[in-house]
Amino acid sequence: MGVISLARSDLERGRSGPARRQEQIFEHVLQKGSVAAKELTDIFDVSLMTVHRDLDELERQGLLRKMRGKVTVQASSFFESTVGYRLRSNSREKEALARFALTQVEPGQSIIMDESTTVLPLAGLLHESVPLTVITNFRMVLEELRGVRGINLISLGGEYSPSYDSYFGVICEQSLASLNADVSFISTSAVSGTTTYHQHQHEVRVKRAMMEASDRKILLFDHTKLGKKALHRLVPLEDFDLIAVDSGIDKAHLKELRECPVPIEIVTV
Repeated sequence: MGVISLARSDLERGRSGPARRQEQIFEHVLQKGSVAAKELTDIFDVSLMTVHRDLDELERQGLLRKMRGKVTVQASSFFESTVGYRLRSNSREKEALARFALTQVEPGQSIIMDESTTVLPLAGLLHESVPLTVITNFRMVLEELRGVRGINLISLGGEYSPSYDSYFGVICEQSLASLNADVSFISTSAVSGTTTYHQHQHEVRVKRAMMEASDRKILLFDHTKLGKKALHRLVPLEDFDLIAVDSGIDKAHLKELRECPVPIEIVTV
């Protein structure tokens, strides 16, 4: 039974309150990528005003983005896709990259993990390499590692962003400036030629600060990021010490990457 059928069934039984309806709206938008607000009024049999209240709440939670009569979870050159959408995208590739990343971690090290859903799966594997110190601005990493024996957690703090479920800003950057970690694991939303890009400047600043605060810098990204650009240049690929991408990469993009004088690991999915 699809989302639409579920929504109508619940409404007919009178059991669908705002929280349940918002959950169903989010699931529907995830499936479609982007949806007109008017379409949601027909699906859920509620007024346009009610739909906009639901969408405002979902946007406040960082789950989707409203724009000109429609709602979306997809990325553009100006906006990153939402955490909820990214968590469900390319999960097999991200898990494979995480397993490779673990081979680059040694017990006793201090590591920085950025707010990306590409790096996030590594958190669930780190118990295999304790003791470790883990530094991050990503709340999901903090939650994953909270209470794990042998892991010392450092939260970077700063201004909380619901869209990223992470912390950014001056406080976050100043915290990084006072640290020196062994290795950082960084991802990015777009790679074109030999340059990395991101949609938002606050993320660019924090990622650069993470790289400055670490002796070794490792870039992890799945093949769907290749051939894309975003508004802000992050750093050239040559600023990393190692690049890892999944085996879905095509020959043309691999040839472009090999123009960069940095070791490249092709991770089998």
